[in-house]
Amino acid sequence: MSEEKYILQMSNIVKTFPGVKALRGVELNVKPGEIHALMGENGAGKSTLVNCLAGIHNPTSGEIIYDGEKVGNYNTAQALEMGISMIHQELSPVFHRPIMENIWLGREPLNRFGFVDHKKMYEMSKEVLKEIDLDEDPKTLMVSLTVAKMQMIEIAKAVSYDSKLIIMDEPTSALTDKEVKQLFRIMRKLKDQGKSIIYISHKIEEVYEVTDKVTIYRDGQFIGTEATSNLVVSKLINMMVGRDVNEMLPKVKCPIGDIKLEIKNLTHSHLFKDISFTVKRGEILGIAGLVGSGRTEVIETVFGIRSSVSGEIFIDGKKVEINKPRDAIAHHMALLTEDRRLSGIFPMLSVRLNMVIANISTYLNKLGLVKEKMLKNECDEYVKKIQVKTPGLMQKIEKLSGGNQQKVLVARWLMTKPDILFLDEPTRGIDVGTKAEIHKIITKLAGEGKSIVMISSELPEVMGMSDRILIMHEGRVTGIVENTKDLTQEDLMAYATNTVA
Repeated sequence: MSEEKYILQMSNIVKTFPGVKALRGVELNVKPGEIHALMGENGAGKSTLVNCLAGIHNPTSGEIIYDGEKVGNYNTAQALEMGISMIHQELSPVFHRPIMENIWLGREPLNRFGFVDHKKMYEMSKEVLKEIDLDEDPKTLMVSLTVAKMQMIEIAKAVSYDSKLIIMDEPTSALTDKEVKQLFRIMRKLKDQGKSIIYISHKIEEVYEVTDKVTIYRDGQFIGTEATSNLVVSKLINMMVGRDVNEMLPKVKCPIGDIKLEIKNLTHSHLFKDISFTVKRGEILGIAGLVGSGRTEVIETVFGIRSSVSGEIFIDGKKVEINKPRDAIAHHMALLTEDRRLSGIFPMLSVRLNMVIANISTYLNKLGLVKEKMLKNECDEYVKKIQVKTPGLMQKIEKLSGGNQQKVLVARWLMTKPDILFLDEPTRGIDVGTKAEIHKIITKLAGEGKSIVMISSELPEVMGMSDRILIMHEGRVTGIVENTKDLTQEDLMAYATNTVA
C-alpha cells in the first residue's frame, strides 16, 4: 500500500476512555478526491475515530499518516492548519452574531490598523455562500435561521478553510430533500477539486447516492472497506450489525379499541389552524408532512409546551385542560421530542437521572429522600428491557452513543406509565439495528393498548409503522389516510405538497 495513493491512512487506532474501549485497533484509508462513507451502529466508533482525526481526542495508540507525513498528538487548531476540517452533527453557532462572523470566527480579516475589516469579511462571506449556492445576506443573525440553514452555514465554514479533507458527521439530519440535493452537489464539486470527504450517515440510500467507498465498524472494531457500487444493501447491513435485519418495520396487526384521544379544531395564531384528529387504543397514528408543515408544533401544543388560541382536547371522551407539560404527564401522556440534544437529554447528568427525571417524585419517600433500591431496580429493568448499552447507571449520558441516548429517553417516558405516547422523529440519526429495535418497542406498546402518535420525515417508516396517517401542509391537515396498505410515497408527497388531484 503506497503512501502516495492516499491523503489519509489511519492504522491500528486504539482509543480508551474510563471503563470503555471505544476503538480496538481500527483502520481507515482515504484517497484524494474520494467521498468515503463511515458506517456502523451507534457506538460502533465512527465519531470517536473522526474526533481523533480532527484533533478533538488523541488516540491511545496507533498511527496516522496524513498527506504523506506521520502526524500525532495535535489539537483542532493544528488539524485545521493541516487542512482537516469537520462539520459536527451537533451545531453550536453563536446565535446572536451574523453569518459572516460565524464563518470567520477566530480568523477575522484585519485592516492595517489591526481592527476587524467588516467590509472585507462581508465580501469574503458572499463568495463562500455563493460557492455553496446559499442565497443569504452575510449580515443576517444566526438566530433567525432555520436549523437546516445553520447546517448549511457550517458547511460554508468548512469550505472556507479550503481544507484537503472534510469530515461530515450526519450533515443531512436536519435538511430537507431539496437541501440534501444541494449538499450533494457541493460534495461532488469539492470532489472534482480533488478534495476528500469522510461522510458519516445512517441513511443508507444517501451513502449509495453520493459515496465512492464505505468503511464499516462494529463495536469499536474494523469490519471492512468496500467500493459502494460493489456492496449490496443486505451485505452492508449484515456487516454493520453482525446479523440480518429482516424486519426493519416489524408492524403487526394489534387489536384497536375505542377512541382514547380526540383533538378538535386546535388552532395556533401563526403555526396551524383547525387541526382535528383521533387516536384509538392500540393504534399508531402517523403524522407526515414536509419540514415547516406544523407537525411538531401541533404535538407540542397538545402536550402543553405551546399555548393554543382555540380548540379542545378530549381523553376517554372527557374534555381536559392542558396548559403545561406537567398537566399532560398527569393525564398519562409522554412526549419523545424531535431533538434529543436540544430538548431531550441532560448531557452532564447520569443515565439514571435522565431516566427518572420525568417522574422523580415516584421515587421519593415522605421525607423527600430517594428510595434507592426501588429506583435502581426499575432503572435496571428498563435498561435490560430496551437493551441500553451503558457501562452503568451512573455513566454520564453524554458519553453514550446517539442511539443509546434515544433508548434512555424512551425508557424515561415508559417509566411514567403513559397511555398516550407522542414520538417525534423517534429514529432520527439512529443506525439500522437500533432503528429496528425501537420499531419493535413501538409495536409492542401498541399491542399493550397504548395510543401512539408518531411523526416521521422518513416516508417508508411512517407508511410501514402506521395504522392511519395524518398529512399536513403549511399548518393544515390535507388528508387522513385510513388504508395505508396501498399507499405509495408519491401519494403521500402529493398530500404533503397539497397537490392531490
